[in-house]
Amino acid sequence: MERASPAAGKLNAGGRGAGDGHGPAGAAQPRAAGPGGAEPGELIGRALDFKSEGAQCYKDKKFREAIGKYHRALLELKALLLLLSQEPAGQRPPAAAAAAGLSEEQRQAVEAIEVDCYNSLAACLLQAELVNYERVKEYCLKVLQKEGENFKALYRSGVAFYHLGDFNKALYYLKEARSRQPTDTNVIRYIQLTEMKLSRCSQREKEAL
Repeated sequence: MERASPAAGKLNAGGRGAGDGHGPAGAAQPRAAGPGGAEPGELIGRALDFKSEGAQCYKDKKFREAIGKYHRALLELKALLLLLSQEPAGQRPPAAAAAAGLSEEQRQAVEAIEVDCYNSLAACLLQAELVNYERVKEYCLKVLQKEGENFKALYRSGVAFYHLGDFNKALYYLKEARSRQPTDTNVIRYIQLTEMKLSRCSQREKEAL
C-alpha cells in the first residue's frame, strides 16, 4: 500500500513513537518551535507515522480507520504548508515560501507522502460496498498531477471514469496504464469492458440517425 520514503528514517525522529512523551495518535500535540508553531521535521515525521498506521489498518481490512489515518497524514502536511507560508518572506506566495523553507530531502518526503496517501485513499474507497467513484477520480488525479506515470493512479482513474460513464476518458487512462504494465489482467479486462460500452454507444448513435 505504501512505499518507504528515503527520508523516513531521519525525518521520523520528530514524529510520534515509543517514549516520545506523546499520548494517543489523536491527542498528539505539535512541539513548540517559537511563535511559528511546530517544526517542519516534526510535522513531516507525524505525517509519516499516520501514513504507516493507515497502511497497517488497510492490511487489517479496517478501511474506514485507514481512511482516517491517511487524512490525518495529509492534515499534517497542510499544517506544514501553513506554517511555512506564514514566515516573513517578502510577500512571497505560500508555495514559494514553503519550497524555500524545506530541504530537498524534506520536499521529496512531502511529495512521496502525498502521493502514497491519495493513492491509498483511492484504494480504500474502492473497497466500499457503495463506491464513491467521483472521489476516487479526484484522488487519482491528484496523484497524476505529481506523478503522471503512476500505474495505480492511471488504472484507478480509468476504473472511476468507467463507472462514472465517461468511457472515452476511461479508455485513455486504461490504455496509459496498459502501456506501463501490458500484462495486467485487471487493466485488460476493463479495457475490454470500456470498448464494449463505446461500441454500444456508437451503435445507438447510428440507429438514431
